[in-house]
Amino acid sequence: MGAEPSHTVGAATPALLEETIGQNLSRTVAAHGDREALVVRHQGIRWTYAEFAEQVDRVARGLLARGFKTGDRIGIWAPNVSEWILVQYATARLGIVQVSINPAYRTHEVAYVLNQSGCRGLVAATTFKTSNYVAMVEEVRPEVPALEQVIFIGTDDWTSLLGAGESVTSADVAAVEATLSPRDPINLQYTSGTTGFPKGATLSHRNVLNNGYFVAEACGYTPEDRVLIPVPLYHCFGQVMGNIGCTTHGATAIYPAAAFEPIATLEAIQDEKATSLYGVPTMFIAQLSEDTFADYDTSSLRTGIMAGSPCPIEVMRRTMDEMNMDQVTIAYGMTETSPVSTQTATDDPVEKRVATVGRVQPHLEIKVINPATGETVPRGETGEFCTKGYSVMLGYWEDPEKTAESIDVEGWMHSGDLAVMDDEGYVNIVGRIKDLVIRGGENVYPREIEEFLYSHPSIRDVQVIGVPDEKYGEEIMAWVQVNEGASVTAQDVRDFCKGRIAHYKIPRYVQVVDEFPMTVTGKIQKFKLRDKAIEDLGLEADAAIQTA
Repeated sequence: MGAEPSHTVGAATPALLEETIGQNLSRTVAAHGDREALVVRHQGIRWTYAEFAEQVDRVARGLLARGFKTGDRIGIWAPNVSEWILVQYATARLGIVQVSINPAYRTHEVAYVLNQSGCRGLVAATTFKTSNYVAMVEEVRPEVPALEQVIFIGTDDWTSLLGAGESVTSADVAAVEATLSPRDPINLQYTSGTTGFPKGATLSHRNVLNNGYFVAEACGYTPEDRVLIPVPLYHCFGQVMGNIGCTTHGATAIYPAAAFEPIATLEAIQDEKATSLYGVPTMFIAQLSEDTFADYDTSSLRTGIMAGSPCPIEVMRRTMDEMNMDQVTIAYGMTETSPVSTQTATDDPVEKRVATVGRVQPHLEIKVINPATGETVPRGETGEFCTKGYSVMLGYWEDPEKTAESIDVEGWMHSGDLAVMDDEGYVNIVGRIKDLVIRGGENVYPREIEEFLYSHPSIRDVQVIGVPDEKYGEEIMAWVQVNEGASVTAQDVRDFCKGRIAHYKIPRYVQVVDEFPMTVTGKIQKFKLRDKAIEDLGLEADAAIQTA
């Protein structure tokens, strides 16, 4: 008898939430109105659920008074501030599609997103870091004919929006809300394309409300939990797993800073007595690497989520041992699935919690297939990860062609990620189909080499890529960041590998760097490392070799 197929179906309980985001918030406010809903440390904001709901209502009345209606698109282009979550919930109450715009975008990208989504309105910060949003909006406005209203946060624009709402009643907002369906589109999330323009994943109330709810369930949230959200709100990690995870459970959402800062995060853990902490692996690495890390009291932490990019086993262990996150979970998914498909449970065996992305979430179905044939592969074999169920997006906004490339006729979302499912249904992500390195006919998964190199005492972080090679087709290259005060040479790395991993997996090239090129969500852009390597190593001729 062969191995079982790599296919599992999630639990059917608890039941799916068949309501809109606004209806769900109303239930939470009725049950937990006096509890703290939102803390925004850099703005000095502390709102109970009753106060938060009142603020959401004010913004919803303002949008209604300004002529926005169900189905319109409004962009939000800002870092983590209170206005962001207010716009998120106000638009949801009116059935307006909120377009989440990456704060790192520049004119070319923002013009594309505003046009592609047909935004009638835009709520934006004035400036942040090196971005001058006012100047950029001014520059692109002539190219964006559909954009009628721009509201800059912290200016008279925002005050005027709230003022306009005085002419509209809460009953008017409730009347619009009563016409909505949980299956209506509510959010456009533009996935950062590594090639070409980003695509707008269209998500419904039902998509994100349930995903936020079940992710928080997996962390065991109750109204007692205080969830620290240093991840960006424009990304599903912040706005769904963070905000909606909290509001579905009456828990407190805490923003430590406008964007991730290790010290601000550590201070917030201590001062706010956070019970849960979110982050991509690089964020946890940054906190653990702070010289003053030991000075902060992290004893209140119980759980949290590491996600967004592959989670190094060593880093997971350190969050459990040194940050008191005994029940930390790993979540895996993609924007197009709202986002989470699998998650470890707080009571999974430790080795499963540090070395897998967990098992299928409730009400979902997952499988691992042979990308060439579409057949489900046996357990233990590598293939492409696919998800089916309530979490699959409605489609890419006004792009049926790209939608059909990703969601097959049976409703399976094809991830492009390479995965292995074990006998108990736990999943390992071993790389991207496009990241796979083929060296002299040997399939090499960069993730495996990265995991091995994390055990080197001087290496803080590592990314492994394939670079073109005339002889082997591709060669292995490691980009490493070293611990403070440490140094490492290419030969040191090769000596460390020798006899411990297969010869064809040993990096031929090693480059020590201070930082990796990243998207604003902390995803490392390996294609940029590859481009730089070709240039630095003079591999243009090798790169030009054509293959069938």
